Amino acid sequence: MTISELRTKSDQELHKEIVELRREQFNLRMQKATGQLGNSARFKELRRDIARIRTVLNAKARESS
Repeated sequence: MTISELRTKSDQELHKEIVELRREQFNLRMQKATGQLGNSARFKELRRDIARIRTVLNAKARESS
């Protein structure tokens, strides 16, 4: 997921993407708690992806005001 890809998406699509990433993050936490987690590096990727999306949303909000 790159910034240029995110900038082309609408606000609704970005919010939907955040919800999906949060859901995946929750599922990873549950896997970790039960000892089934295989790829712990995915936590870092998810956090950064969510931060990227929020940054794009904030930039769009600043541009429109």
